[in-house]
Amino acid sequence: MDIIQSVLFKNPIKDESWKTVLTLAYQSLGVVYGDLSTSPLFVYKSTFAEDIQNSETNEEIYGVLSFVFWTITLVPLFKYVFIVLRADDNGEGGTFALYSLLCRHARVSLLPDTQLADEDLIEYTTDESSVPAYKNNVGFGLKKLLEKHRVLKKVLLVLALIGTCMVVGDGVLSPAISVFSAVSGLELSMSKEHHENIEVPIACIILVFLFSLQHYGTHRVGFLFAPIVLIWLLSISAIGVYNIFHWNPHVYEALSPYYMYKFLKKTEKRGWMSLGGILLCITGSEAMYADLGHFSQLSIQIAFTFLVYPSLILAYMGQAAYLSKHHSHQNDCQIGFYVSVPVQLRWPVLVIAILQAVVGSQAIITGTFSIIKQCSSLGCFPKVKIVHTSSKMHGQIYIPEINWSLMLLCLSLTIGFRDTKRMGNAAGLAVITVMLVTTCLMSLVIVLCWHKNVLLAICFLLFFGSIEALYFSASLIKFFEGAWVPIALSFFFLVIMYVWHYGTVKKYEFEVQNKVSINWLLGLGPGLGIMRVKGIGLIHTDLVSGIPAIFSHFVTNLPAFHEVLIFLCVKSVPVPHVRPEERFLVGRVGPEEYRIYRCIARYGYRDFHKDDVEFERDLFCSIGEFIRSETPEYGLGLSHFQEDIRMTVVGTSSENVDCVRMSEDDIHDSEHNRDRDRNHQSSELMEVIKHSPKKVKKRVRFLLPDSPQINMDAMKELHEITEAKEAGMAYILGNCYVRAKSGSSWIKRVVINYGYDFLRRNSRGPSYALNIPHASTLEVAMIYHV
Repeated sequence: MDIIQSVLFKNPIKDESWKTVLTLAYQSLGVVYGDLSTSPLFVYKSTFAEDIQNSETNEEIYGVLSFVFWTITLVPLFKYVFIVLRADDNGEGGTFALYSLLCRHARVSLLPDTQLADEDLIEYTTDESSVPAYKNNVGFGLKKLLEKHRVLKKVLLVLALIGTCMVVGDGVLSPAISVFSAVSGLELSMSKEHHENIEVPIACIILVFLFSLQHYGTHRVGFLFAPIVLIWLLSISAIGVYNIFHWNPHVYEALSPYYMYKFLKKTEKRGWMSLGGILLCITGSEAMYADLGHFSQLSIQIAFTFLVYPSLILAYMGQAAYLSKHHSHQNDCQIGFYVSVPVQLRWPVLVIAILQAVVGSQAIITGTFSIIKQCSSLGCFPKVKIVHTSSKMHGQIYIPEINWSLMLLCLSLTIGFRDTKRMGNAAGLAVITVMLVTTCLMSLVIVLCWHKNVLLAICFLLFFGSIEALYFSASLIKFFEGAWVPIALSFFFLVIMYVWHYGTVKKYEFEVQNKVSINWLLGLGPGLGIMRVKGIGLIHTDLVSGIPAIFSHFVTNLPAFHEVLIFLCVKSVPVPHVRPEERFLVGRVGPEEYRIYRCIARYGYRDFHKDDVEFERDLFCSIGEFIRSETPEYGLGLSHFQEDIRMTVVGTSSENVDCVRMSEDDIHDSEHNRDRDRNHQSSELMEVIKHSPKKVKKRVRFLLPDSPQINMDAMKELHEITEAKEAGMAYILGNCYVRAKSGSSWIKRVVINYGYDFLRRNSRGPSYALNIPHASTLEVAMIYHV
């Protein structure tokens, strides 16, 4: 394995102090491994069928333990810890991270607003300079094949969406099975009648409590997570060691893969079907990769290799040791985790298990929020309300609509199934499907992104793919025993995602085909009755070039627009983060005297979107910096844009003190004069101030770095913008109704006229426009026939 690592993966770990690494490893316990550490509660109970557990020999128990040991060793340890974790997208992980890597290296993205300027982003080119070029024609041919055929691009997108939808399905199933399995420990201390009446209500109460806490944010209760998981892992490993030495010290013999062969040979079809329960031992493994952005590769590798992995192996060996001496008279409800716990410790362990189930559920719920945000950023999910619950950690978010939807689905599943086995069948299929998708995308990454030999990618695909395909077939055969649930949930979310993506692309294509040329704008003037009114008009558009049709529709019906116009496009790019110094692309539309600007704000799929006040300030400062630095001697890095329009890369003012900054406050004349005199005496800042004859006035200021050579035209233009800003600003938003063209197929009419239209009417508007005053908002309605 070391040889394969050294040949395949030359991605050096960033230099970090051991204190930092160990601290991150400890913190990862509560976020990453909560779900994986809960699996000992239900694996054996979900695996054994009636005709297997009543056998008089230990071959079945040893066989199941052998499968559990090698499954945990090969999939979480070898596949994820040693290989997949290295396929990070600038430190981020998950299904969309793999898709993002492929989009950057092979141009397979279906996002409609991609630009060549986006490829100049630092995140776009990170570590690519150290990657060698293609050494074989097969990899280069595969790249060209994917780029040439749009059908293959769609297949790749659907594959990524399937993996994403299964993660969302796991967000429904994992909390239900974890909490229900933890509460099932009550069955050993209550009669059957009382237990059946109280188990489901208690599980539902815990689930309601769990989802009700989400709006407080993970950081408020996060300090409890890592200690709970640590105590849980130490407890199950200690109980496992006790059971091994007390009941069967020779249980280690089951670690031989020979017992897997004996198990399948003896049980045949029954044993193959039981693999769906064994699969649950790796539930939560995908979290190691999905949550990579919050930690580091080394910290996750250390936590799993030296604590989580040995603790889980000891726990499963201990349960097998106990069952090997008690299997002959056990019934279905007495082969679970709690029966192997010493009687004196059952109540304390029950309490810890319930807390652990809550922690494990929290991890998958948070992961579901993150992946929905990624899908929404990349145009594959309707806009939803995203609440950032921490001002320090931008990855901690809360989505109300998704949270309450997950809660209702969890409660329905718990009340409807009331059975760990059927819940396990459902969760197993969701987990293994995500892993299969990761394996397929990872094999493409090895060839297209790492430029390794295609034979290595094929070996990776065949080795891990065959293991996961075996488990997938065993889970799929239980379709009518609960496995239909993740398929139904995934199909529902997949339809939503694909309909939204399809409608978004068609809408953008219509806007591109019907955009107005700049010559039309240049032709507008006093002779046509067009008036320029005081203030700033901020026009939201999805176009990255040209004049949107919505603006010509507005001017045609109301022949006037503001003295300063800003065409604003807020777009996502297929990278996790866009650095603040590369946030904005700013350029002019038309001649300088028209005072019309285009501003493109670029965000990564994991970026934090600022609130409306801070975003508006950065927007105007980026325009001010563009005006100041437009001359060659003060120019920034320029990128050529479509239609030969040059746009300047401008950073946010909050991150760069050398950029133009803005201040706006209420002052009196005397205070104004003192401030002006004081600033004249300072060599650090110069002010562009709008004077007002009133005693109490609104002062809008551009604070400029010390630039004595700034030309008078730029100073005049900054003065005009401050005057327009003080006069007021109008937000012009398009309200577009998308309809299928006459003669379209019935499928397209259903998707566009009903599906996409319903999602559009029930989705959120632009994030920066959520708190815009109604008095300053203009909505322009227009029908798009696509």
